[in-house]
Amino acid sequence: MRYTIRYIIFTMNISDVLHYKGVERVLSYRIMYYLRGFKILAKGYWTSEKKWQGIGILSVVIVLNLLSVFLTVLINDWYKEFWDVLQSYQFDQFWYLVGKFSLIALIYISIGVYSVYLQQMLQIKWREWMTDRYLVQWLKNRAYYRLKLAGNDMDNPDQRISEDINQFVSLTLSLSIGMLRQLISLVAFVVILWNLSGILTVPIGSYEFTIYGYMVWVSLIYSIAGTYLTHKVGKLLINLNFEQQKYEADFRFSMMRVRENAESIAFYRGEKPEFMGFGQRFKSVIKNFRDIMTRTKILNAFTVGYGQLAIIIPIFMAAPRWFAMEVQVGWIMQLLNAFGKVQEAMSYLVDSYANIAQWCSVIRRLEGFDRHIGEAVALKSEVDFICADDVKLDDVDVYLPNGDTLVKSCSLDMQDKHSLLIMGQSGVGKSTMLRTLAGIWPYAKGKITLPNENKFLFLPQKPYLPLGSLRRAIYYPLVEDKTQDDKLKEILIMCQLGKLVNKLDEVDDWSRILSLGEQQRLAFARVLLYKPQYVFLDEATSATDEALEQYLYSMLIKELPKLKIISIGHRASLMENHEYKLTLYNEGKWSLEKL
Repeated sequence: MRYTIRYIIFTMNISDVLHYKGVERVLSYRIMYYLRGFKILAKGYWTSEKKWQGIGILSVVIVLNLLSVFLTVLINDWYKEFWDVLQSYQFDQFWYLVGKFSLIALIYISIGVYSVYLQQMLQIKWREWMTDRYLVQWLKNRAYYRLKLAGNDMDNPDQRISEDINQFVSLTLSLSIGMLRQLISLVAFVVILWNLSGILTVPIGSYEFTIYGYMVWVSLIYSIAGTYLTHKVGKLLINLNFEQQKYEADFRFSMMRVRENAESIAFYRGEKPEFMGFGQRFKSVIKNFRDIMTRTKILNAFTVGYGQLAIIIPIFMAAPRWFAMEVQVGWIMQLLNAFGKVQEAMSYLVDSYANIAQWCSVIRRLEGFDRHIGEAVALKSEVDFICADDVKLDDVDVYLPNGDTLVKSCSLDMQDKHSLLIMGQSGVGKSTMLRTLAGIWPYAKGKITLPNENKFLFLPQKPYLPLGSLRRAIYYPLVEDKTQDDKLKEILIMCQLGKLVNKLDEVDDWSRILSLGEQQRLAFARVLLYKPQYVFLDEATSATDEALEQYLYSMLIKELPKLKIISIGHRASLMENHEYKLTLYNEGKWSLEKL
């Protein structure tokens, strides 16, 4: 039922929703969805160990906003005094009132500056906490990898962490503090406007109706109508903003992909298809943005007209008393200011609708991030992992997400074996078997015995080189140790990377600078640094020639005689460096033989 409702809310077009039989229920679910999403996203920081710091800063911001509203009330009173003095030509009071206004304005500006400064400070602290939490959530239990396996490889998680969190915190603070300020302002100026309005008598036939504080009622009716019509006009902006963030991120990611694979694209002469791909993605960006432009134009036309009409309404309502000579200019100016403040407060949703639409789309994206991460982490392997000194498999089954079997009832004990080569045709599950051993493939069952995590190392076909210095890239995933540079240089020379010994402190994108063969040799240098008990190599020498491959394996055996090796490969020459061969066949069949 929950997923049916979510489908109705977010997959139907607005026009379809409006004709849906349960439209009221759907719209109420939308509101509850965003409120629930906001509660979940905001609750973490405000119940964390950092909450008191945040509460303290927020409390000061609220007090400053209270003082700011108090000063606007004083300015409203000043309007009456000042214009009455002008009307009565009291020059002796003129400079006094100018000085009074200057003092109030100075205090008002100071409060405004520090209110914004502290709000930004709170924004930084809140964003810092949320970013740390989301990074941990994304990396924990290898969720970043499992997202693809679960079929929930959501678009651009990097954008959700870097941009959406920032927008969520910024918009939440600005909208909530703005709303609080307007509520306080509303309470203060409603009283003033009520007293200034007086009594309006409306004759209807032989009866007379008396309306107290009529200007307040006019402002209330006008604001309710404006808020309702604004929502009707602008509600499509929520989905449009959501889609715009997605299209922009996809366009940016496609360009980043070209930068990362520049050499391959250059060899393929792939500029034309890449340009076509850019054009298709950018076309989606432009098309959606044009829809936003159209909807924003309609919304702005309404809100600007709404705001301009609000200027003339109090003048029209006050005109009879002015022409009846019942009031002075000061009263008119104070009334206009008070009506404007009340109208501004009551029209907060109208004026902030575009930001609210953006806020809702951000909540939807972050809620989706949380949901997809939860689904990815929920993927639990049925493999029973046991920690021991050697690798052992007992009746291990490995299969695809759709249930197709790759390996059936595989049993293997490495206790009396020093090296194992896994071979087979492409697609039979060799790399997937290695992923199962690494514990990152959840679609498996059986019993696997492995040494402690710090006693084995996996080398993929394409090594990962983090951004930073060359030393950091070599030591990965260990923490770099600058005191062992002499040893590190010896290892680089052994791995035939002597040209890099004087570049350890250079910071660059080493995955771009080094060839794949050099990167694979660098991965062997990691093995010599790490000194594991087991090393798992997934075609880790595919970019080297057979002679170099033979040298690298011999070097490992010589430098680390107690090391046990499990390799995946296609070359027959690899059999010279291994004692046993595990061959995988189709339909889950396998065989083990001594070489």
